[in-house]
Amino acid sequence: MRILETAGYRCLSTTEPEEALHLLESEHPDLLLTDLRMPQLDGMEMLKRSRKIDPQMPVIMLTGHASLESAVAAVKAGAFDFLSKSFTNDELRLTVARALTKRRLELENLNLREQLQGIFGFENIVGQSAALQQVLELVRKAARSEANILILGESGTGKELIARAIHANSPRAAQPFVPVDCASLPENLLESELFGHEKGAFTGAINAKQGLMESAHHGTLFLDELGELPIGLQAKLLRALQERQIRHIGGTRQIDIDVRIVSATNRDLRALVTAGKFREDLYFRVNVIDVALPPLRERAGDVELLAINFLRKYGKSGEASVRGFEPEAMAALESYSWPGNVRELQNVVERACALADGEMITLAELPQQLRAPVQQPASAAPIDAESASKLTLKEAKERWIGELEAAYVADLLKREGGNVSEAARKAGVDRKTLHRLLNKHGLR
Repeated sequence: MRILETAGYRCLSTTEPEEALHLLESEHPDLLLTDLRMPQLDGMEMLKRSRKIDPQMPVIMLTGHASLESAVAAVKAGAFDFLSKSFTNDELRLTVARALTKRRLELENLNLREQLQGIFGFENIVGQSAALQQVLELVRKAARSEANILILGESGTGKELIARAIHANSPRAAQPFVPVDCASLPENLLESELFGHEKGAFTGAINAKQGLMESAHHGTLFLDELGELPIGLQAKLLRALQERQIRHIGGTRQIDIDVRIVSATNRDLRALVTAGKFREDLYFRVNVIDVALPPLRERAGDVELLAINFLRKYGKSGEASVRGFEPEAMAALESYSWPGNVRELQNVVERACALADGEMITLAELPQQLRAPVQQPASAAPIDAESASKLTLKEAKERWIGELEAAYVADLLKREGGNVSEAARKAGVDRKTLHRLLNKHGLR
């Protein structure tokens, strides 16, 4: 131990194996050096019991020449390395340094993973609607696998947020997450971005460049807007995924890659396949598990949660702060259809916070399209006797019930000042049901 103490290490030593195990539990050392052959407890049992206390702690076995075969077996059982008892001072210092470096890197990776999960964990995705929770349950299971995932959804539904959560909760969390926007670059530049190029491969290629697929080695490659990928590049991407190899533009060397593909699109890839604009074999390659994100209009009750979450982000500006929404403003947010989904809601709340004069956001701070009063649709106008006589009894009954339902909901919401929660309570239904009725009858 004097050799290591001279090198600056703090060491704890004992000749009693049971006492050593107590020290592991109480002192939490970074490294264990143990003899392979001991009278009360041999090194293999010490290795086994120490790994139960701290599975990540490296263990170095010390052994005589006659026990090298056993030492090799110990390494296979999880020991970091072994040293014969004829080791030199330099051999000991070097082996210990290597073991501690491994320990430090593993702890850094563990901390990084915990930080990533804290930022991109599923619990940080705001929403309690049944539609969203069903998706998150699927994504939690899919994240643990190595399967390629295709995320489907309208623009603004949070596809990249889900992709980052998948990566942060996967076995590859400590490795790179590399996003690629397939719609932002022309085909020749996108090919260079994906696969890299050699110096002089084309005009302007003054230096060799590593591709994004290489950058994502051992990690996750996120292909955003996959439906916009040019047909010419689809074949090259498919080959790379099948062979798990790429070649730089202008190069001849095959480069091994290990990437997990998470893709996203707001387009109907099946329709593109039928139209000959997307390769069917690539579609099946990237779509091992498909995740369909619901639009915000189908996430009953989530608008208020999201709006409050964005308010916390944008509500503080200097000494002034916005702390809430007036009931009329929240009612307008909840009754709007949100064609731009979560991204549109985020922009609306940011705008309202910037324009607010007081602590509460009022209807006046919202865009004009959100301030329109609740109106009864034209289809809800009563049918006259002549029109009714042309309908079957069933058709007339369905129409009269629909008109009554639309008129009732519109009047109820008007009487409650646009407060969806209170209107749902008065109607004896939950908010989700009332939102469905508003959408059904085109009420705002």
